Amino acid sequence: RRAPSHFCAVQNMGHPTLEFSACYLDSPDFRETLKCYELELERTSKFLKELIKDGNSVITAIKAYSVAVQKFSQTLNLFQFDFIGDSLTDDEINIAQSFQEFAVLLQDVEHDRMMLVQNASDLLIKPLEKFRKEQIGVTKEKRKKFEKESEKYYSQLDKHLNLSAKKKESQLQEADDLLEKERVNFYESSVEYVYQIHQVQDRKKFDVVEPVLAFLHSILTLNNLTVEMTQDFMPYKQELQLSLQNTRNNYESTREELEELMKRMTNPLQICKMHSFLPMEGYLYCQEKWALGVSWVKYYCKYHKEGRLLFMVPCEQKTTTKQGPTQLTLKSCIRRKTDSIDKRFCFDVETIERNSPVTFQALSEGDRKLWMEAMDGKEPVSLFIYSLELNEVGFKFVRKCINYIETRGKLSVGRSVASSCPFRGCKSDNLDFRLSEIHSLTYKLPEKNREMLEMLIKHLVNVCSHSDENLMTPSNMAVIFGPTLMRAKEETVAAMLDIKFQNIVVEILIEDYKKVQVQRRQPLQSKNRWRYSNEQRKQWSAAAVVITDFQWFAGGQHRPTRPSSTDHAEETTANHNLQSGPLPAHRE
Repeated sequence: RRAPSHFCAVQNMGHPTLEFSACYLDSPDFRETLKCYELELERTSKFLKELIKDGNSVITAIKAYSVAVQKFSQTLNLFQFDFIGDSLTDDEINIAQSFQEFAVLLQDVEHDRMMLVQNASDLLIKPLEKFRKEQIGVTKEKRKKFEKESEKYYSQLDKHLNLSAKKKESQLQEADDLLEKERVNFYESSVEYVYQIHQVQDRKKFDVVEPVLAFLHSILTLNNLTVEMTQDFMPYKQELQLSLQNTRNNYESTREELEELMKRMTNPLQICKMHSFLPMEGYLYCQEKWALGVSWVKYYCKYHKEGRLLFMVPCEQKTTTKQGPTQLTLKSCIRRKTDSIDKRFCFDVETIERNSPVTFQALSEGDRKLWMEAMDGKEPVSLFIYSLELNEVGFKFVRKCINYIETRGKLSVGRSVASSCPFRGCKSDNLDFRLSEIHSLTYKLPEKNREMLEMLIKHLVNVCSHSDENLMTPSNMAVIFGPTLMRAKEETVAAMLDIKFQNIVVEILIEDYKKVQVQRRQPLQSKNRWRYSNEQRKQWSAAAVVITDFQWFAGGQHRPTRPSSTDHAEETTANHNLQSGPLPAHRE
């Protein structure tokens, strides 16, 4: 709306028209009009000079910005995420690859930007410099010529008018011819100058605007390309945001447990317990049987629990034969009864390398206790074993609990726990392989355990079917029941970090309940089962192994107890750290 009025204002401020006929009159008005055009010409020249300078600054800034962004993208591309553990979830894989995706996007954008920078000089700077040189520069040359011829003409005119009338006719005629010649030169330079002024005034309307328009068009074209790239990037952005939220939820769900574990680790009793996971080392006396009798040889021993390897270095000061170090692989460790040997603090070790047990003597009762804890030692007594196998009473109790929850507490229970994990997990494209693995492991459970598992999962499926009301989606439900159904045998940081895999397994059991819980033991068929990479198999084997812990949920293990009869006073104080060990409190 403002354009017409503004245009009229510009029109009212325009310069008077320069007519060629005015060149012959050379009136004061003509000279004044020329002066106005000359001032406009000078203003245009200064404007173009400043525009070229600023244009070069913009191009330099764009080039510097593009170089900085490319350096930034290279830094992103070189960084590699390191994660704890030997397997990653789909969300962690997506996060690990995010910086490379960012780098590719930035490199594509900056490639187009550099093309703009390379063409910017041809689009903007060179045309403006050409106009300033060829049009404004030529006009200034015409002005100088006009002023020179004007000075010569009026100087000759003054001389001509001062001639005496008494001069000879031939002299006067010669003066008239010379004046006429200067007048013609003056008129020609004046007309050419006026023509050039018209040329500049007309040409600058397009010769100046067109380069700026082309430069702006290239910038807008780059912006349009950036918008298109942004639209193409949006699906990945949304997927990455989902992965970030899932990872954040996993972190929140394990942080409190990690803090509690950290506090427990500072307890002196727990510190002593942790020593069993470290290589146990110290002096032991080993019973060596010879043809003429038995001797006890002192060794410095070091036991690695991970490989169950015992390294023995002889330390006898007065040995007749020089012995080298010995390595034994343990099969089992049993405490020796006091009445079975003449020495105190003894224990037997069965090894792969020797046919008969090897007897060791520790330095004290406490030392023997530490060695037996490290070697998962057993007590040499008959243990009373009672079974925790499921029976009909257990099934009736569980059915009664499920019935009560489903009839009265389905919605309220969901609302009480959903707030801590409101974000749904991301589905994977490799679901067939995961289903097959989980299906296979589920049917390795005992029949009663599998029946109990099916009953519980069926209940969870029923609760999740009301997720619109109780907010308990399969993902949210898996966060709650994943650690419960598949809790690790030992509470360690690594076990806490595996909770994310436990949650994934339970989520699949809920979402694909009908596919996994079939009556007949048939492996799920999938034409894509063998098309996954070793990394994917490794990733899901970590999640699948955890499912074997379902046996604890259904009570499929036996719990050893303390002996019913007492042994020697020394035996009553001995360590009862059995190989299978007492059940943790959370499994009881």
